[in-house]
Amino acid sequence: MPLSNVFEKLGRAVFESPFESKRLAKDAPEVAEIRLTAIDAIKNRSHRVGAAQVFPFDLVRIHLLGIPEEQEPVFQSEFLLKYFADELKAALKRGSYRFPANLAVEFLTNSRLPQEGEQWVTVETAMRSGTKAETVCERPARLIVLQGSANQSEFVLDRARFNIGRGAEIFRSTGPSRRNEISFLGNDEAGRTVSREHAHIMRSTATNEYRIFNDRVYQGEENCGIWIMREGLSFPVHHGPRGTLLQSGDEIHLGTAVVRFSVEAADAAE
Repeated sequence: MPLSNVFEKLGRAVFESPFESKRLAKDAPEVAEIRLTAIDAIKNRSHRVGAAQVFPFDLVRIHLLGIPEEQEPVFQSEFLLKYFADELKAALKRGSYRFPANLAVEFLTNSRLPQEGEQWVTVETAMRSGTKAETVCERPARLIVLQGSANQSEFVLDRARFNIGRGAEIFRSTGPSRRNEISFLGNDEAGRTVSREHAHIMRSTATNEYRIFNDRVYQGEENCGIWIMREGLSFPVHHGPRGTLLQSGDEIHLGTAVVRFSVEAADAAE
């Protein structure tokens, strides 16, 4: 079955029966594959302390390939995130593992189809920086347009995903492709260097981190068309399921258009 059909079925199962976990597993058996992959990763990254197995990480980040953009909201739903976190905690308890009580799950999805021999589900584990998340990222970040004409001069990144490109509504031969919340107008030289589907920014509901993803099709590193200036150094943003972590003050170059990423500390704003 094509992956697009798989996740259309999963999305339907989530939205039609959001409180029926047994039905979810039955209607969308791919959930079991994701769950087993995550459990295996947890076991592989645990260690023994005395007579107990310990999983020290409080974040399980699950990467999924081949997810159509219209299905991404399914994996950002509070129900599915809680469902997987509860499933992993239950599995750890059954195995008598010790683990953080605030263990959370995060999904990062990518519409790119997996290559031959490439897994469509991969898992990484991490420690959240609680102090930093509470004091620095409690308020939504902003993007400020420095160069190029866009539909607004400043944007508050208060949703899970923001698309960036030239024009608002993007169509392909098969129909609508996506909507750019941050759309450059293309009526000046900088705007014309922004591609229709240039990038997107994702906000993690678990860590409040922001990551930027390269959506362009390019040949070679020198033509990637998107990079970050940070403390006087340039960092290209390459294609990849993890994206690039943003830091406050980063200048994001999209062709010759430029936006600044800014996070206002909670205590600084009061």
